[in-house]
Amino acid sequence: MSESDQRHITRDSLFVLAALRLAGHDQTYRVKVRNLSAGGLMAEGDLRVARGNQLSLELRNVGWVDGTVAWVQDTRFGIAFDEEIDPLVVRGNAATPHGEGFVPLRPIAAVAQANHGALRKV
Repeated sequence: MSESDQRHITRDSLFVLAALRLAGHDQTYRVKVRNLSAGGLMAEGDLRVARGNQLSLELRNVGWVDGTVAWVQDTRFGIAFDEEIDPLVVRGNAATPHGEGFVPLRPIAAVAQANHGALRKV
């Protein structure tokens, strides 16, 4: 598949944090995932990467995924995965073992009801 063909693959905009480790290095960096598809993602972070760098990325609910830097622009860069993933799994609720640390949020209707239907305009 050519590079221009890959640009038409469906990708979801989202914002999740991920751990990133460059191949051959022990240091782990925290990056922001801005969009995601089965074949790759766009990340943003304060680290220097170059096109062709191999790396591993720990994605929520998926674990460590290997990939290669496809492009770089300022603090944003694209990563092409070595193997496809299911992006819907990453979008799902963060997995917590045995429910530890899980804090349920109240639905917006419950908040409005508690405030007698008054919602603040944003």
